[in-house]
Amino acid sequence: MTRWWLAVGPKENWDTSFSLGNIWGLKDSGRPSVMWSSLTAEDRLLFYVTKIGDVVGFGTIRRKFRQDRPLWPDEVQTNAVRWPLRFEFDIDYLLPSDKWEESKISSQDLSLLARGGFQIVAEPMAIEVVRGFGITDVGPRSTRTGLTTHDELVEALVEAGRIQRYVAEKEYKIDGERLDAVWNRVERSVPTFAFEVQVSGDLYHAIGKLKHAYDIWNSRISWLPPIASGPRYKHC
Repeated sequence: MTRWWLAVGPKENWDTSFSLGNIWGLKDSGRPSVMWSSLTAEDRLLFYVTKIGDVVGFGTIRRKFRQDRPLWPDEVQTNAVRWPLRFEFDIDYLLPSDKWEESKISSQDLSLLARGGFQIVAEPMAIEVVRGFGITDVGPRSTRTGLTTHDELVEALVEAGRIQRYVAEKEYKIDGERLDAVWNRVERSVPTFAFEVQVSGDLYHAIGKLKHAYDIWNSRISWLPPIASGPRYKHC
């Protein structure tokens, strides 16, 4: 069965999330931390807006990461990170913001569940909510605006490195985080090339990891952004 999660927050936090590349975050303590640890790519997400009191859309989780930079309005105002356990998601369906009040999907059971904050939702309940938007096919999207998926691009980078006789790896660890891909000239050496693929999410987070790779390993760094005519490499 598909795992569905309920992400709960005020309108201003959702506005920030959508404007900065579809990122959500949780506290690094107790139950939220346990929930975040169990998130996996391709899990589904319902967008629940407090005060409005219902769901305004849904999406598909892509990847998770830790971040110590203030992002949401409350964090920026106090210059303190409240939700460092973050994850990126694709939007599969979202009501226009000016229609949130009149076209939201109401569910008394879901409203009761939302009082507990971020948590898992039974699949039948989630599908019932999604069908309220008039959507019958709730399968996750494999693409975003016609672009190749993040994982496919990472695999292509790794294969390209191996063709050129580099030791190529994906999800390479770097001080508690992971680079999408690296190429090493020999095994057990530091990365000669470091790559980040940016299909969605926080651009500054990706660039920060590349800068760190340059600072500690003097790696040649590249990122792969989405553009209208198709993806291409950018060298930093």
